[in-house]
Amino acid sequence: MKSGENCNNSRRSFIKIVGAALLTVPFLQFCSDKIAVLMIRLSGTKHLLGHRLWIKDFPEPSKQIEIPYLIVGGGISGLSAARQFHKKGITDFLVIELENHLGGNSSNGENKYSKYPLGAHYLPLPNKNDKELLQFLEEEKIILEYDSQGYPVFDELQLTFAPDERLFYRNNWQEGVVPKEGNSTLDNLEFQKFFQKMDVFRKAKGADEKYLFDIPLYLSSSDEETRALDKITMKQWFEEHHFSSVPLFNYIDYCCKDDFGLGIDYVSAWAGIHYFAGRKQDIAAEKNDSVLTWPEGNAKLAHHLQKYTTDKTLKNHLVYEVKIENDKVIAKAFDDVSKTSVEIIADKVIMSSPQFVNQYLLKDRKGFTKEFQYTPWLLATLTVSDLEDNYSFPLAWDNVIYDAKGLGYVYDQHQTLQQVQDKKVITYYHSFSSGDLKKIRKEIYKRDQEYWKQFVLNDLKIAHPDIEEVTEEIEIFLLGHGMISPAPGFIFGEAKQKAKQNIAQKIYFAHSDLSGISIFEEAFHQGINAVNQILDGTTLDS
Repeated sequence: MKSGENCNNSRRSFIKIVGAALLTVPFLQFCSDKIAVLMIRLSGTKHLLGHRLWIKDFPEPSKQIEIPYLIVGGGISGLSAARQFHKKGITDFLVIELENHLGGNSSNGENKYSKYPLGAHYLPLPNKNDKELLQFLEEEKIILEYDSQGYPVFDELQLTFAPDERLFYRNNWQEGVVPKEGNSTLDNLEFQKFFQKMDVFRKAKGADEKYLFDIPLYLSSSDEETRALDKITMKQWFEEHHFSSVPLFNYIDYCCKDDFGLGIDYVSAWAGIHYFAGRKQDIAAEKNDSVLTWPEGNAKLAHHLQKYTTDKTLKNHLVYEVKIENDKVIAKAFDDVSKTSVEIIADKVIMSSPQFVNQYLLKDRKGFTKEFQYTPWLLATLTVSDLEDNYSFPLAWDNVIYDAKGLGYVYDQHQTLQQVQDKKVITYYHSFSSGDLKKIRKEIYKRDQEYWKQFVLNDLKIAHPDIEEVTEEIEIFLLGHGMISPAPGFIFGEAKQKAKQNIAQKIYFAHSDLSGISIFEEAFHQGINAVNQILDGTTLDS
């Protein structure tokens, strides 16, 4: 979720279905010298409407729409498909979306001080062989030009400003998120050994001359020995290679949660290594580890893609049935505003909704859909009167707290040119990594806003003991199915292969959960590939 799915982290129309109803609850918080009013907003998505999908309690359609192409889902995959249709000269299509906005996990909120992400919030610099993504970044003036050596010149205002990362470790802040100061000699040696192994993986290719690990994932080698890493957890790989450093273990755990939701104990070793080896760091002569980011996170990228859907979108519409009849695809959808249903008749449909939703829309999908695991996430955006910590390294864009429950927080105003802020706005991230995600998903909705407020504040108190006194507002955002999480055996497993197969060359699928990794690039390419498959018959391997 912190990833470019994409988090795309991030990165999706129905990925928010299991959420919590909007609650705005003021309460009194007693401070040492005054009584402050703290506003809590506990929100998620259209939880009650989502439950209606399970029971199919909808009125019969009262009107019809005929369209050549229908895209179900306005997340990054759906928006990318819309862009690809435009590039192919096709504009006669419709995007249908559950929420009142587009973007899926690349959405955002805003208060009077700042925009802030409600999901994926950055995009690492792309690999140089990702021509489609580079072209998109050129179109949107994120890449301004290419230098004499052929390297892209990125708009500096969209690259993370310094300082970009810091870690609260051993009661002090230090630069970067890799634990350094205070490590033992053995710790440092193991970090060195680990990064050397990741560098080898980053450069290595299989007999098919493809990188062992690449982005998008379908470009990766089919090397069987490497793919066998998908059968074990990252923890097993860690132990099999005789690593024992606790700081290294915690660092890898943080990284895995960052991109996959699942930590080192539960995530596929192939996926864990892909986190480090998939990005080639070959797009710039220096600062290859920079990222592109904005106050609203990847909602900025979603906004760029939305221009291809102008006057081609039905929002607040829940698709509840999709079937093929008389050589046409019939999709029924409920309009949550007018409380009526509509029947959409299309020649071809792209399902850009996640598989946990598709199983209720299409027949005979529940058997393999159960293999798709989605980690719940909590995001909390805090407005604070100040954030002084009086430690050795200043406030950065990404602020990680070692051995905390969450993944730290981003400073949402970091990219602004205004140096002095009346209030500071930060967004905290927490993934509910577990071996039983279904159980965790049920438990998190039993908690009320007061519980989550204290949960967030207590975690932040590790680095900011006065956080409760300086916090003026909290918006807590719960995502029951936050992101696809690659447990062992999933990425190259049978369930994913079945789920991505088109139905009668009428219904096609495009979603990051069909790659197994929820980052922006995967969702972006899923949309492109679905359109190419429809129009050109192009089929790509996983």
